[in-house]
Amino acid sequence: MVKPGGACPVEGPCTAACCIVDICRMPYFMRLVFFLFCLMALVESRKPRRKRWTGQLEMPKQSHLYKKNPDVTKTRPGKLQPLLRVDDHDFTMRPAFGGPAIPVGVDVQVESLDSISEVDMDFTMTLYLRHYWKDERLAFSSTSNKSMTFDGRLVKKIWVPDVFFVHSKRSFIHDTTTDNIMLRVFPDGHVLYSMRITVTAMCNMDFSHFPLDSQTCSLELESCWYNRLYINFTLHRHIFFFLLQTYFPATLMVMLSWVSFWIDHRAVPARVSLGIMTVLTMSTIITGVNASMPRVSYIRAVDIYLWVSFVFVFLSVLEYAAVNYLTTVQEQKERKFREKFPCTCGMPHSRTMTLDGSYSESEANSLAGYPRSHILPEEERQDKIVVHLALNSELVTTRKKGLLKGHVGLYIFQNTHAIDKYSRLIFPAFYIFFNLIYWSVFA
Repeated sequence: MVKPGGACPVEGPCTAACCIVDICRMPYFMRLVFFLFCLMALVESRKPRRKRWTGQLEMPKQSHLYKKNPDVTKTRPGKLQPLLRVDDHDFTMRPAFGGPAIPVGVDVQVESLDSISEVDMDFTMTLYLRHYWKDERLAFSSTSNKSMTFDGRLVKKIWVPDVFFVHSKRSFIHDTTTDNIMLRVFPDGHVLYSMRITVTAMCNMDFSHFPLDSQTCSLELESCWYNRLYINFTLHRHIFFFLLQTYFPATLMVMLSWVSFWIDHRAVPARVSLGIMTVLTMSTIITGVNASMPRVSYIRAVDIYLWVSFVFVFLSVLEYAAVNYLTTVQEQKERKFREKFPCTCGMPHSRTMTLDGSYSESEANSLAGYPRSHILPEEERQDKIVVHLALNSELVTTRKKGLLKGHVGLYIFQNTHAIDKYSRLIFPAFYIFFNLIYWSVFA
């Protein structure tokens, strides 16, 4: 150990290490060797290190950030001059306040027409709204004469046109992932202000020709300082959807109601069920169409078609009601005649109904076709023939008078089979005529 008051003759970085042992008591030769060893250790510690296996120097790698261009937004020493002198002016006033109005250009680019609602009478679209104007207060010096682009934060500090949508119900500026606003300023003070907006605006629609109509909707932009701008959109409706959903089913129901004219009038359940089914189906179609449309005070084209089809279906039900009623009346009259002339009970009914006043006396006296048991003496046979002729005397007399006077309608009215026969022609003919007029007027 070092004695108190002693001094170590070796000075340097390894002095502390060398003084751990008692150097002063070592021989001179040993001191020299120890001093050289410490000197070599100091020199080796300051040399650059080599890789362990490759033998190459381990130089610190330079970061890729230093290879980029120098950052122009880096703060330089001294007072910084702002590019736009926003704080030097009062941007609550328009440019050139007190002078003539400045022109502001408006450009609209429609991105998509999202929806059209007939019930609410509005339409929704997404568009890009651009404004162009010149504000000399935003002019700046530039050696390259290139414009500068800013985000939406600068919009809140400068003057922008107060353009708004007149008949807007709902509108918003898109803000995903940031506010969809772009502000571009040119060195001479010209400004381009663009934003992405979705707006729902009113559209006064006229449904008098619905669904064979075309609508004109207007998007109106107005400003407190400038004139109103109109953007008109003409919308044409595709008819194929309504042909499948409305017109074709209604036509099928009308045609289905005509099937009852070929069914026997004695099949009451079949004809009544068919008529009620077609009437209820037409009522369902009319209700479904009205549920998807606004309540208007005028008649639409689709209403005319559906209600006329409903009338045709309803008339087919009334036609069978008339046939059934007239058949019942005719049977009651025949029953009264049989009760009035009970002697006719001995004759077959089918033969009795075939006799009329057009037969000659020889044909009336002939009893061919009747069984032998029904052959009567000459006196009784004349009475029977008179009774047979009396059963149809009223019908025969009416028919002859109608043919003479031209009253064919009365004959048809009293003949139930003729009503169904003529309905098979009259109903389709009138419905085809209605369709020709309808599609020629509205299409």
